[in-house]
Amino acid sequence: MIETRPINSNDLDLVCRHRISMFCDDGRRKASELETMDRSFRAWLKPRLVDGTYFGFVVEDDGKPIAGIGLMELSWPPHPLHQDDGRRGYVLNMFVERSHRKRGIAKLLLDLADQEFSQRKLKYAILHSTSAGRPVYEAAGWQPTSEMAKVIE
Repeated sequence: MIETRPINSNDLDLVCRHRISMFCDDGRRKASELETMDRSFRAWLKPRLVDGTYFGFVVEDDGKPIAGIGLMELSWPPHPLHQDDGRRGYVLNMFVERSHRKRGIAKLLLDLADQEFSQRKLKYAILHSTSAGRPVYEAAGWQPTSEMAKVIE
């Protein structure tokens, strides 16, 4: 039976496992290449799970976690798309186990994110997508933006 629940402070290992799997599933990285990121992310995530600044949902099938989505509220200057609010919602670490894909679970997670953002009165949200995830997000109403990135060395 599929059930959802809020992420809690006991989900540190689950979120980290999903994050590694998410980055590996795009085929560009191996888990062994992400050990430093995983250690740093764990240290970053732990206090945010405790204080609730990282929130989200876990989907379970017969009590076994099979998917999750992380959410945050970012401080951001007002923008033409959210002119009266200095905040944005942020979606990260969305992952569905391979065995449960193509069953509407990603859509369920995105609907829960929309509801949570709406409850928090966040009117605009962003995310970064893998190429595999893009069709899922577009089907849920997400649109590409003109964002660019650069690694500073």
